[in-house]
Order: sequence, then structure tokens, then C-alpha cells
Amino acid sequence: MQTTDQLVGAIAQTIPVHVPANKFVFFCVGTDRSTGDSFGPIVGTFLEEAGYKVIGTLENPAHAENIRERINEIPSESVVIGIDACLGMHSSIGNIRVDSGPVRPGAGLGKELPPVGDYHITGIVNEGGFMEQFVLQNTRLSLVMDMAKKIVSAIRTAIPIFEGIKEVAAAIEPAGQSKN
Repeated sequence: MQTTDQLVGAIAQTIPVHVPANKFVFFCVGTDRSTGDSFGPIVGTFLEEAGYKVIGTLENPAHAENIRERINEIPSESVVIGIDACLGMHSSIGNIRVDSGPVRPGAGLGKELPPVGDYHITGIVNEGGFMEQFVLQNTRLSLVMDMAKKIVSAIRTAIPIFEGIKEVAAAIEPAGQSKN
């Protein structure tokens, strides 16, 4: 399992973090009806609460039944980061992958859904290979929450949102040089 600092590095190496945060849209795939598959909507909820543009939250998820309609909500000229849960090897559970190209929702379950994103972040929430839907439904919520918090922290560090002029000034002002 990576540290938050390692995830910040992976995001900075893969995603164009020099782009203003308001150009990013986080497309978080999943449903709250399955513990493992709730990874995307939980991340989306945390990111939305932090002020990021998000499609796919616990309250308004982007899932297999509505993904085509939700893709139409993506503003043009956005940099889209797809976020989804996936299954992997037992030794990889808890790992988070950051990569170029779209996320491919439902691929591990044999579903043919449209790919989403310019970049993607996937969280390996459980072991794949047998009865995947059952495995996703029986994934530990504590693992999903820990992974979601870690990736949100890494995103907030790598792609910060500045709320106002005071935060911008504080970010660029040398330490200890405050005029207040």
C-alpha cells in the first residue's frame, strides 16, 4: 500500500498538475449498493465537499445504468480523471494506481461500458478471479474509506484549490514574512 506522498508523486508524474484545478472534472464511477464499488462515489463525495468539480457521488452516483447520460455532463475542454474501484491480486489489495488514458468501468465484471477520462485512478479494493460481484459486495468498508481518504488527500496536495486571495498570498509569501 502506497503512502500519501507516493500517491502525490504518482499524480504529479502522470497528470498535468500545472493545469488550474477548476479545469479538472473527477468522474467517479460506482454505486453505494456494493461496499467495494462505493470507492468511486465516496472519493467523489469527499472531493465535491473540498470544492472540486465531480460527477459521481454517494448522493448522485455514476454507475452502469446511467454512465452514458452522466458522461454527457462533462463540460467541454475539461481534463477528466476517471476514478473507480477494481479487483486485483491478493497482494495488491489496498494499492491505488494512477495512469494515463480512460478508466474502463465494469471491465472486471465483463460489462461493456464506455471508457471515461483522460487519466484514471483505480483503487484495488479486493481480490479478483472468482465471483467478482459477490467479492465487491463483501469488501471491507474500512479499507474503502481508508483508500478514499488517502487518494483525496493526495489529490488535494497535488492539485490544490485556492479559495481566495488570502490563500494564494499565503502560498506564495515566504514563511515568516506575513504582513498581518
